[in-house]
Amino acid sequence: MSLIYIVEDDEGIREIEEYALKNAGHTVVGFPDAKSFYKKIEDILPDLVLLDVMLPDENGNEIVRKLRKNVETKKIPVIMVTAKTTELDLVKGIEDGADDYIKKPFSVMELISRVKALLRRTVNEENKIVSLDELVLNNNKHEVTIDDEIIELTFKEYELLQYLLINKGIVLSRDVIMEQIWGFTYEGESRTLDMHIKTLRHKLKNYGSRIRTVRNVGYVIE
Repeated sequence: MSLIYIVEDDEGIREIEEYALKNAGHTVVGFPDAKSFYKKIEDILPDLVLLDVMLPDENGNEIVRKLRKNVETKKIPVIMVTAKTTELDLVKGIEDGADDYIKKPFSVMELISRVKALLRRTVNEENKIVSLDELVLNNNKHEVTIDDEIIELTFKEYELLQYLLINKGIVLSRDVIMEQIWGFTYEGESRTLDMHIKTLRHKLKNYGSRIRTVRNVGYVIE
């Protein structure tokens, strides 16, 4: 399950993309323009951006260039969605920093397939090993170590730690964490998250204190 942002001013197309990707198991947030997208990305980084080229307030190519220049957003996978079909237009999108492109009109199956392929490639390339000083999460071995000592975690504790580490330094809201790790945001179940944070802190020993509670918002590891 991944967090995907869709930047598309055509409401009909955006709704189709959102519906398809949600049915594929992803958490999806849509934006009609660049301004609302930039505001949201300051709060939490997505796992992938589906970006229309022709937007009312800013060209998609310019958005990609800005993302690639920012140290916090430069590695976010981006798929450009374009009605422009000339080879020059497509090459320009890739040169500006897009990872892939989809031509309009496109099928739902093509969309899901392209997103799945890029996410798989990105996870394989970027998140094999994530770390915080001597705390290391190794996806090749599905193993967590501190100073080379293996830390035994449950599956959900592992997923939770991985999500925090990938977004280290970024405050993650409770709702977003619940969506990413458990697939729902039901307020009554938020105690599930609290209990997992508690046990994770205990198992991580001195590193447990690096998981900080942000009152009325959520959690951050730093």
